[in-house]
Amino acid sequence: MNKSEFATALLSGIKKFLSWIGIPDNMLDELDEIIFLILIIVIAFLFAAAVHAIFSRLNKKILKRKNAGLLDSFTKYNVLRKLTAVIPPLVISALLPFAFDKNSEWFIVSDKITWIYFCIALLISVNAVLNLLGDTLQNTKQLQSRPLKGFVQILQVIFSCIVVIIIISILIDKSPFKLITGLGAFAAVLMLVFKDTILGFVAGVMISEEDILRIGDWIEMPQNNINGTVTDISLDVVKIQNFDNTIVTIPPYSLVSGSFINWRGMSDSGGRRIMREYTLKLDYIKPCTPEFLEKMKTFDKDLAQFITEKQAQAATGQVANTENPAGLVNGTIDTNLGLLRAYMTMYLARHPFVSKDLLLMVRTLAPTGNGLPVQIYCFSSNKDWPSYESIQSEIMEHFVSVLPAFDLYPFQNSDARDTIISSFIESGKFDVSSIDGIPWHTIIPATEEKKTPTDSAS
Repeated sequence: MNKSEFATALLSGIKKFLSWIGIPDNMLDELDEIIFLILIIVIAFLFAAAVHAIFSRLNKKILKRKNAGLLDSFTKYNVLRKLTAVIPPLVISALLPFAFDKNSEWFIVSDKITWIYFCIALLISVNAVLNLLGDTLQNTKQLQSRPLKGFVQILQVIFSCIVVIIIISILIDKSPFKLITGLGAFAAVLMLVFKDTILGFVAGVMISEEDILRIGDWIEMPQNNINGTVTDISLDVVKIQNFDNTIVTIPPYSLVSGSFINWRGMSDSGGRRIMREYTLKLDYIKPCTPEFLEKMKTFDKDLAQFITEKQAQAATGQVANTENPAGLVNGTIDTNLGLLRAYMTMYLARHPFVSKDLLLMVRTLAPTGNGLPVQIYCFSSNKDWPSYESIQSEIMEHFVSVLPAFDLYPFQNSDARDTIISSFIESGKFDVSSIDGIPWHTIIPATEEKKTPTDSAS
């Protein structure tokens, strides 16, 4: 039995069934081709549903044992259902010759619709597979922070363009290769339309190749009001969540065409830098007298040992050199400021949250109109932002609190309150201890030799 005889016998059986349920014979004769088409569509979708059910059960059994993450991605993108969606048009295309003559209008129209449906179903299924592939690669430890989403999207764009060309060729009965060669005339227009996509793709390649940005990096771009963490990198947009929880989006090519600060180096290193300073008044910096050195020995035991070693070196005429570098840096006993630098260096060296493996120093900067800046330069071993700020604050608070012990004072612009307090003290009619707002180190204890209020203020 050839395909024509088979189709005739099948159609005859369907007509008998429809006649048995009450449809008139004259109406059935006019619906031969429609009945066949409906039957073919039903068979195609039933076959696709059966294939989906079988493979769905097998897929769940295999992936539950092997890779739960892959199963989640299969479910998320509904990959299996989209793949089986390409089966119905293939079945319909194979069965259409049984129903229609190849030269009939019904066959030509049905065949075009079938192949257009196939192209759309194939596009949807390929996009789902690419999304699945992107998720799988993104979950790989070595590729977790790479901007793979942009590459997946560019492949989806390329395949979508190919499918659109094929669909147009089906509609106008032209070879897709002729359409592709004819696109050269529209290249300028296409580049203009897809400018952002092309630039995004190029930027994505550069970002990935040079490893200049990863998901999770903390970046700063003051010109774009960006200071936060990268949450997503795609073909046409990079998402950053600022530390005030606002979301900023920028095109990828702005990252390679401009400049930005990436704090990944700090995060991957052993510490986060602390670099702060106070400006000290120049007229309070003075040479250390023997009496002052003896007094400072009682201030801190490590400082006492430092002073004793320096005095011994001075007495024996030792000179610091490469073999004996002690005392060459980080403080001297010549001035009260040198002694302060030595003390602050010891304080930082024994601080539990200051890195001992990275650079640590206390230095003076170039003098300014307000005095001599003394800078703390070290690294916090705790890089968490709140903890880092707390450690930095503690160090600077301690720094300013010990200045009076070394007879040093920071520069500070005076205000109206300072003028009033100065007037009270200079008048000599007020007990200094009864005036609020005087620095604690200017109050002379009762056990010490009595001085006038003016002497105490000095």
